[in-house]
Amino acid sequence: MRRLIVIGNPGNRRTEGIQQARAALGLAPAVIVPYLELLQGRLTLAEAADEAWGADSDDPPPLLRLDAPGEHFAVERELIALGAPDRNAGRDSDRLLPFGHRPDPEPWMAKTALSLTEQNGRLYHPSQWFRGFGRLLARLEREAEEHWPHGRWLNAPGDIIGMFDKRRTHRVLKAAGVSVPRLLAEPDGLPDYEALRETMLRLRLHRVFVKLAAGSGACGVVAYQLNPVTGSEVAVTTVGVERFLSRPPVFYNAMKPRRYTERADIRTIVNWLLRHGAHVEQWMAKAAYGDRGFDIRQLVVAGEACHGVARASRTPMTNLHLRSERLDVEALALPPETVDAVRRSAVEAVAAFPASAVAGVDVIVARGTLRPYVIDVNPFGDLLYRVQHEGCDTYTWEMKRLGDCWP
Repeated sequence: MRRLIVIGNPGNRRTEGIQQARAALGLAPAVIVPYLELLQGRLTLAEAADEAWGADSDDPPPLLRLDAPGEHFAVERELIALGAPDRNAGRDSDRLLPFGHRPDPEPWMAKTALSLTEQNGRLYHPSQWFRGFGRLLARLEREAEEHWPHGRWLNAPGDIIGMFDKRRTHRVLKAAGVSVPRLLAEPDGLPDYEALRETMLRLRLHRVFVKLAAGSGACGVVAYQLNPVTGSEVAVTTVGVERFLSRPPVFYNAMKPRRYTERADIRTIVNWLLRHGAHVEQWMAKAAYGDRGFDIRQLVVAGEACHGVARASRTPMTNLHLRSERLDVEALALPPETVDAVRRSAVEAVAAFPASAVAGVDVIVARGTLRPYVIDVNPFGDLLYRVQHEGCDTYTWEMKRLGDCWP
C-alpha cells in the first residue's frame, strides 16, 4: 500500500482517528504535515516526506490527504493573511478559486491579519480566509506534482475547493443531473438584502436558505422567510452580531440558532453574508421524524455509500453540534427505495468530482414526495462518531478501501 501523507492539524480528532485506524490495521503511521508549519514557511511537503522516509526511498509515490484546517486559530489567522492583497503569490495565486475574480469586502493586509487575537466564536473575514485556503492548496498541488509526478490525492485540491464553495458545488451537481434545491439567483444577481427580497417576491419563492459560500457546520447559514402580503420576515441563524457606534459590527458564531424578526438585524446579517459570497437556494420542507425535520449525512468512499447518520431537529439546522438528535437511518422507517435513492444520490454527487474518493454528502428527503435532494458535499465530512459499517468506523473503513483502490 502507498505511504500516506496527511496535511492537517496534529493531535486533533481527525488526524488521531486516522493514526488509530492505521495502527489497528497494522499499517505504517501516516506522516502528518502541519498546516501551520506549511503556512509559516517552515516546512514543505517534500521536506516532510524526506524526513520521514529518506530522500532516496524506493517506495512508490505516496497517497496525499488534505484534512480540515479548522479548530486552530493560528492556522485561521495565517490563511487570512495568505489571502491578503499583498500576498498574491503569482503562479499559485487564485487559479483554483471558482469565484476568485470577485473582490473581498474591505480586504485586510497581511500585517493586519497576523495581528489578530483570538476571540472565541468570532467570524473574522471568511472570504479572505477562503482565498488564502485556495492559494495554499494551489501551492501544495504544484509542490506535489513537482516532487511526485505519479502521486495520488485522496481528494484533489481543485475538487476540495469546488466542494467547499457552495456556489460551485450547486453548479457542478446540477450539471451532473443530481437533484438539488432550486437556485434563487446567480451570486452576482444578489448584491444585497434589497435585491434578495425583490428577487424572492418576483419569483414567488418566499422561503430560502442564505448560505455563506465557504461556511461549514451551519456557520453563516440563514433560514429566511418573507411574507409576501405583510412584508414581515423571520430569519433563523447561528450568526450573532455586535454593533458599535464608531466601528463596523462584529459577527460571531452563536453556536445555537437565534430568531430575528427586526429588519435592521436581518439586513445587517444578510448584507454581510452576501458581500463575503453566498449561495441562496429554496428552503425545502424536510420529511419528518415525529415533530422534527431530518436530513442524512451519507459518507461515500471510493464510489460506494457506506456510513450514514440521520440528524433530526425542530429548527431548520440539523447539525449535530447544535444538539440535533443523532439517529440510525433505519430508525426513520423510510421505504427501502427511498433509502436506496438517498445513497445513490450521494454516490452520484461525489462522482461529479471525479478526482475525489471521500466525501460526506448531506441529503434531505422532501416532505410528501420523499425525493432526495443533495444540499452539501463536504470533502472533510467523514468525522462521524459511533457509526459503523461492516464493523468498521469511518477511518478504518477508508484505510481498508483505499488499500484496495491504490495498492
